Amino acid sequence: MHPVLMRQLWLLVEGTQATLLLNLEDGPLVQRLTRQMQDSSIMDADARNALDLYLEAKLPLIRDVARSRLEPSF
Repeated sequence: MHPVLMRQLWLLVEGTQATLLLNLEDGPLVQRLTRQMQDSSIMDADARNALDLYLEAKLPLIRDVARSRLEPSF
């Protein structure tokens, strides 16, 4: 996946409500993030497929990041 798209994706993840990231099932979450990425950048079919695969592989990390945002900081 292109580094610029990867950076945009992680900025999108950070800007998305943590509860949404935690509550959506895997498929709908991947679809939602992919759709939001498509809305903000031009992607061909290969880039979209790469994004879907990347998202599926990183869902546990995305959920961990979301969970950490909900935990109280000391």
